[in-house]
Amino acid sequence: MPGKRVIKQLMKKEFTLEFSRDRKSMSVYCTPVKPGSQSKMFIKGAPESVIERCQYLRVGTGKVPLTDALRDQLLSKIRDWGTGRDTLRCLALATRDIPLRKEDMDLENSNKFAGYELGLTFVGCVGMLDPPRKEVIGSVKLCNEAGIRVIMITGDNKGTAVAICRRVGIFGEDDDVTGMAYTGREFDDLTLEEQREAVKRGRCFARVEPSHKSKIVGFLQSFNEITAMTGDGVNDAPALKKAEIGIAMGSGTAVAKSASEMVLSDDNFSTIVAAVEEGRAIYNNMKQFIRYLISSNVGEVVCIFLTAILGLPEALIPVQLLWVNLVTDGLPATALGFNPPDLDIMDKPPRNPKEPLISGWLFFRYLAIGGYVGLGTVGAATWWYLYDEGGPQVSFYQLRHFMQCTEDNPMFKGIDCDVFESRYPTTMALSVLVTIEMFNSLNSLSENQSLIRMPPWVNFWLLGAIVLSLSLHFLILYVEPLPLIFQVTPLHWSQWIVVLKISIPVILLDEALKYVARNYLEGDEERKYRRRWKRD
Repeated sequence: MPGKRVIKQLMKKEFTLEFSRDRKSMSVYCTPVKPGSQSKMFIKGAPESVIERCQYLRVGTGKVPLTDALRDQLLSKIRDWGTGRDTLRCLALATRDIPLRKEDMDLENSNKFAGYELGLTFVGCVGMLDPPRKEVIGSVKLCNEAGIRVIMITGDNKGTAVAICRRVGIFGEDDDVTGMAYTGREFDDLTLEEQREAVKRGRCFARVEPSHKSKIVGFLQSFNEITAMTGDGVNDAPALKKAEIGIAMGSGTAVAKSASEMVLSDDNFSTIVAAVEEGRAIYNNMKQFIRYLISSNVGEVVCIFLTAILGLPEALIPVQLLWVNLVTDGLPATALGFNPPDLDIMDKPPRNPKEPLISGWLFFRYLAIGGYVGLGTVGAATWWYLYDEGGPQVSFYQLRHFMQCTEDNPMFKGIDCDVFESRYPTTMALSVLVTIEMFNSLNSLSENQSLIRMPPWVNFWLLGAIVLSLSLHFLILYVEPLPLIFQVTPLHWSQWIVVLKISIPVILLDEALKYVARNYLEGDEERKYRRRWKRD
């Protein structure tokens, strides 16, 4: 850079007065290379802070006194740069030409630095274009739809900060930002209760100090809000540590990273939104995994108790239950972990952290589906005894009293009592249990979304698990000597039709429960949250 080389030929840098947030500037003390010239200080910083300490204005090779009118004109122009179409980030440049000896300066006490940066001559202002990334606009919109309040906390001046907020969607183009945008000084001038209200309604905080960030996080936590704080500097570390989720930038300081729970390697706000979506999806998949296993196990328990209470022949034997739990259930349950996010996952308000994993409504759904699974399993075995062409076609009363079956009992006249030890009923029951649980796994693709909107092929892993589980079931039915080990027998085509007729309604039952949840339960909760969120 030619200009830099020229300056180095004329001046020699002696030391730097580092930036501090109280004076919002930094300066460099330089001495002339050739004798005869006086030492100078070169200052850069926030325009309103630097111009406030300027007494002169550089004009050509000379300078004129900086009057209040000129100062207002400069600040007005700088505000136009910061709030215009390009929303430039502005940096004021100034010099101190009044002689100041190095020996008279206390370089160990940063509180005195502001006193050395007085009587300045304003040289100019630099406007830097730092546009937001294109994907940020969509990400902020997603946050708004998901009930996540985005708050900008920045060191820029208020005008620039508000303009950027409008560009990314934190504020609308025509929104009145009164009561929603504050500078650090304006915030300090408020009473404690007014500060709480400001944080409750605020969306933008400009020219803030590190203490402001921690205070804002503290107020948000007092509202029972879950806060996620982003930052990259040493001054951000206290707020990062205080927030529930501290998010440091990959290009940030080691102190900020060590104080955070998460580090963004790409420094992209959209990555945070993607992480929120992924976290919600993982939580939902965990619930679906639990839902599938509980409803399936409830069905098995209902099956065992129902046969015992009604006095019916045993529908399932222990080895069959063990096979279902270890093999046929396990594969679809594992595949549910690969469910894609729900279509409306980012349209829902944040989950209350105190909300139980299984609510009363979900528990009812588990019992309803599990009850149907148990009834269907017992019903399949009972159907074979009562209606199958190859079965004994006994009455339900006779079936309930099968233990009394003897050749001398007139109630069982013409019935071979060995039929109550047939493998067909248990095979029918086992086939219905396996098939109905495969259909039930399809119900677990989403907690409340219909299979019409989220069809089975959105999770190919689940389809593969279903095919493999059914293949294993066919294996123990039709490949010797497995039928002997599992006490089953091959079924006829007509019997498989009955298995499907009993199994398919589990989808219709869960679709009805999902419809109720979408339209009468979840909708009311979301509408209440939306109203409260917009009011706040």
